[in-house]
Amino acid sequence: MFKPAYISLYESGELTRRAEILKTKLESCDICPRACRVNRLETKKGFCRSGGLASIASYCDHHGEEPVLSGTRGSGTIFFQNCNLACRYCQNYQISQGDNTSAREVNGRGLAELMLSLQEEYGCHNINFVSPSHFVPQIVEAVGKAVPLGLNIPLVYNTNAYDSLATLKLLDGIIDIYLPDIKYASDKWAYKLSQSKGYVQVSRQSIREMYNQVGELRVNERGVATRGLIVRHLILPNDLAGSCNSLTWLVQNLSRHVTVSVMSQYHPCHKAFHEPLLARTITHAEYETVANQVESLAIENGWLQQMESSEYYLPDFQREGHPFHHG
Repeated sequence: MFKPAYISLYESGELTRRAEILKTKLESCDICPRACRVNRLETKKGFCRSGGLASIASYCDHHGEEPVLSGTRGSGTIFFQNCNLACRYCQNYQISQGDNTSAREVNGRGLAELMLSLQEEYGCHNINFVSPSHFVPQIVEAVGKAVPLGLNIPLVYNTNAYDSLATLKLLDGIIDIYLPDIKYASDKWAYKLSQSKGYVQVSRQSIREMYNQVGELRVNERGVATRGLIVRHLILPNDLAGSCNSLTWLVQNLSRHVTVSVMSQYHPCHKAFHEPLLARTITHAEYETVANQVESLAIENGWLQQMESSEYYLPDFQREGHPFHHG
């Protein structure tokens, strides 16, 4: 029977020790690469506009993630408010960059109870933390409170990969499945489109660390993921994402067995219409270029999203209930 490593860390006291280290870091915050050095415990706010408590924008049983995550019962997805990037085309902009009045702040016990609800009431296969980079201390504290209440399913770290290496090392053994984006192969476009400095090096060293921690993807007898790395890549118009470069890096620096989820669902959102190069969906030619690169690199594991309606995957966080309802 699957037993997440974080349970053993809790039993040894190591989980509590790491939670205390991470909480202390909030006093002069360097949780992510921006290292704003504000005291979030005194509600000072840096780039991510977040204080000492986790801010929850939404949660649901998400059935639109990769099949190994959604399974038959859904991925227990917790969408955090705010983000440490500011992507001009973010499809979650309502919660990542907007003032979402429905978001609620929770303490460690509150976040733990939310995880237990997704596990017990919804029956989800995993707990999926979306945009977790700026709330790692709060997450680790909550896991420590959730284990004695019965939490025992895999934890997914669903990130833009603009993560601090030091912070990731404190997550070793806590996170079962890493789900990073590899957004750009160019620091120029990363800064222009997401306000991130040094994104290429930061994201690549982060993804390498994630791979070193959890290795290649493993699934159970039902085909549901229990541990490992899945790297997402969103194709952008006009090759702004540097797709072929990023895919080549993954194969050459990790493994051709690495699991990759290549997404074609880009749809202009938020401020994309003010950037001419972003103001359209991708073309079939752009899609085929990336598909051919996947084939030439002999990437064996993962998914290549078809050229479906780019609007199908758009969430609406102002809708009551499920943000991905397509009924």
